[in-house]
Amino acid sequence: MSSIILKNISKRWGSTQALSDINFQCEDGTLLVLLGPSGCGKSTTLRLIAGLETPTSGTIEIGGKDVSNLPPVKRNISMVFQNYALFPHLSVAENIVFGLKARNIPKQEQKKRLKDAAALLGLSTLLERKPAQLSGGQRQRVALGRSIVAQVSVCLMDEPLSNLDAKLRQEMRQEIRSLQQRLKMTMVYVTHDQVEAMTIADKIILMNSGRIEQHGTPEELYNQPATDFTGSFIGNPPMNILIPDETILKAFSSMLSGPDSSPPYRIGIRPENLTISGESGITVQVVATEYLGADTLIACRFGRQDITVALKGKSAARAGDSIRISWKPEHMYLFHTDTGKRLLETKKDPFP
Repeated sequence: MSSIILKNISKRWGSTQALSDINFQCEDGTLLVLLGPSGCGKSTTLRLIAGLETPTSGTIEIGGKDVSNLPPVKRNISMVFQNYALFPHLSVAENIVFGLKARNIPKQEQKKRLKDAAALLGLSTLLERKPAQLSGGQRQRVALGRSIVAQVSVCLMDEPLSNLDAKLRQEMRQEIRSLQQRLKMTMVYVTHDQVEAMTIADKIILMNSGRIEQHGTPEELYNQPATDFTGSFIGNPPMNILIPDETILKAFSSMLSGPDSSPPYRIGIRPENLTISGESGITVQVVATEYLGADTLIACRFGRQDITVALKGKSAARAGDSIRISWKPEHMYLFHTDTGKRLLETKKDPFP
């Protein structure tokens, strides 16, 4: 068993509260992504699991064993860092087996593990090269190889792809996911990139200001956002969050409550759920368009607020145009103004 359980974890540095009451479980053999903006506490959480930091309070279990106060070497884990952490003066082969040498693994066993890992990662022809002779993707494979040869069932990854270009990131995240599934690793993966998280995760923990905002599958976070923060963070482009001023209340009168100077909710609508309509819907002013090939993003002004529309293909809309947009009622979310939590009921279709 290699499940990871955090119970009531908090972390403080002096007067700074980095983490507050973190509770979650990463099941055996699953890929869990810690997602969130810079400073939300995701890397601190990973470092606590690794043993590089000690929790102020709470307990950490790996494989059913309390490891809260154990050093990293006693936790039976491997870790892949953002900057690869390769020794520049050592060859690829020497970098991969470095940890095995430090643990006095027999040379014959080192060779076998090296051969297997190199074949798995496509590094067999690169074993004599130095890191400076490798591309970014190849260096990341070497860092992965070092984790594989350790033959531990828990692997921690701290933003491992952030130094790569977009094409390599896509290739590497596919390789990491495939590798994790083949080796049946329990993996905790830290990233700020929600596209990366959505494409590789079994479960996502979205963090915000040292707390867990929502924990669930990628589909749950996208389709059932518990808060306006989740709604706006998950999805690309992000969900439109609108404050219902007088203009919006009038346009949405058939779905929303009547005139109110300070309604207790905000409105969430995903750009891809908006369509340009003929006679029905609401009128918005086009500010700018971005043609992306498969899609077009249309930035609009609605009353005193901004709203983005995402359409398939190329749109004829241009800056300065007035267009009408509409959506289905099930695509609109309401979030409480004060708590940010999602309200579960809306009224009838506003576009009969």
